[in-house]
Amino acid sequence: MRALEWSAPDGPLELTGNDIHVWRGCLNTEAAEIGRYFELLSEDETARAARFVFPRDRSHFIVGRGLLRELLGMYLRCTPEKLRFKTGQFGKLSLADHPEVRFNLSHSYGLVLYAFALERELGIDAEKIRAEFATEEIAERYFSLVEQRELRALPMELRTEAFFLCWTRKEAYAKAHGDGLQIALDSFDVSLTPGKPETLRSNDSERWSLRSFTPAPGYAAAVLAESHPKSIRFLEIPPRSRPELSAKHL
Repeated sequence: MRALEWSAPDGPLELTGNDIHVWRGCLNTEAAEIGRYFELLSEDETARAARFVFPRDRSHFIVGRGLLRELLGMYLRCTPEKLRFKTGQFGKLSLADHPEVRFNLSHSYGLVLYAFALERELGIDAEKIRAEFATEEIAERYFSLVEQRELRALPMELRTEAFFLCWTRKEAYAKAHGDGLQIALDSFDVSLTPGKPETLRSNDSERWSLRSFTPAPGYAAAVLAESHPKSIRFLEIPPRSRPELSAKHL
């Protein structure tokens, strides 16, 4: 896949109708930072955080939602605590008061990605590449017959990477639609051969633009956006940083 340049923000950022911003961050942080992010959350979010059984899952949710609030606050020039979310029928988040700002997020093993756009639906997915997960049984359950044939035709040394290229592309498509598992994952096809262009074959493929990328060593990711944005900007969330992303520019 194409090499990426992740840049740190050097001032206020603006979303336009022509581009997408993809942010990369880390969910693993110190207890003091977790507490700070917790203070940004709504009552519903704190109640959800309390339901996580494992501390790591709880802290990842808190940090992930807190970072989302800070990034949205930066774009909207408002305090993160005041943002109100609403949840679609199948779990997709949106802003109650600013429906023109679209976003999606994904996290895997401490890595988190956020995608933002104006007036266009989008979905993003990130996965840590794990050979033990990329089994033929899972491919048979979730991949289309076309995808299964393409996967089996590859040399064994390429199949794990190909599996996750397919998985992230399909998840991004489902998340962009906002229907979750209501979309049969074998009802559309994506390409999956490493080194070849990413393609989507569906009854609405002309509506979407698909991009795969490597967000960090050992990970695969894909972002799917409505229509064809002129550019995708890849941005790095500074570690343990709040002011540079929000209050400084409000």
